[in-house]
Amino acid sequence: MVNMSGILAFFVGLVMVGLVSSAKFDELFQSSWALDHFIHEGEQIKLQLDKYSGAGFESKKKYMFGRVSLNLKLVEGDSAGTVTAFYMSSEGANHNEFDFEFLGNTTGEPYSVQTNVYVNGVGNREQRLNLWFDPTKEFHSYSIFWNQRQVVFLVDETPIRVHMNLEHKGNPIPKDQAMGVYSSLWNADDWATQGGRVKTDWSHAPFVATYKDFEINACECPVPVTAAENAKRCSSSEDKSYWWDEPTMSELSLHQSHQLLWVRANHMVYDYCSDTARFPVTPAECVHHRH
Repeated sequence: MVNMSGILAFFVGLVMVGLVSSAKFDELFQSSWALDHFIHEGEQIKLQLDKYSGAGFESKKKYMFGRVSLNLKLVEGDSAGTVTAFYMSSEGANHNEFDFEFLGNTTGEPYSVQTNVYVNGVGNREQRLNLWFDPTKEFHSYSIFWNQRQVVFLVDETPIRVHMNLEHKGNPIPKDQAMGVYSSLWNADDWATQGGRVKTDWSHAPFVATYKDFEINACECPVPVTAAENAKRCSSSEDKSYWWDEPTMSELSLHQSHQLLWVRANHMVYDYCSDTARFPVTPAECVHHRH
């Protein structure tokens, strides 16, 4: 489960031609709420949650196509009821969104990560898996890659979810809206742990999530520019070539496909595609997705 052959080689070795941003936290992000629960410690950022407030941050710019990544050490100990979120989102009722949501647990239980994809304001595409390591002991990398062909969620460079472009089958893909990058730590004990049965134990507060190694390698989108102009600006053409449009970035490599199958077979605990109670008719994209 280490050594990726296709996507990682491009992320690390390719000379990137697009509008690329990779910098320290203050150059890419800013606190978005509860500044008093937000701590700078050298190159690390800490978000705190107590019974009064959580905290969050957001990117200073918006992007369309590329990759965003950070290293995160999740809340230690009894974190039941808490959610640490790392996600991308556009604005408005018909927004697009890619979510990592790390669901707290009682001490000794596996940490779960829930992913979701919103397209034109419609989500309900949850997948949940138990991580194969303790994410509270060391930093691990969490990344989102997206282009016009696919959205890929990665944990330590291992793909854990792929959402493919199936427009030819009538299923839209989030490829026409500039998105900001966000993270937050908040209380969600009405649903986060065992469906809300386990509540947050505030005697363990403050709960702390720690971040470092922030990276955004993506196409920056000026605020006043229209969605159509941004899509054209961030797509390859005869006079420019972007790394995210390279043929090898259009689908997983064989090795990555095997990694994804391993994750699904050994660590997935919920997939909306298999939830016949919520979806008596299988969602269309589930019929066509082969990963």
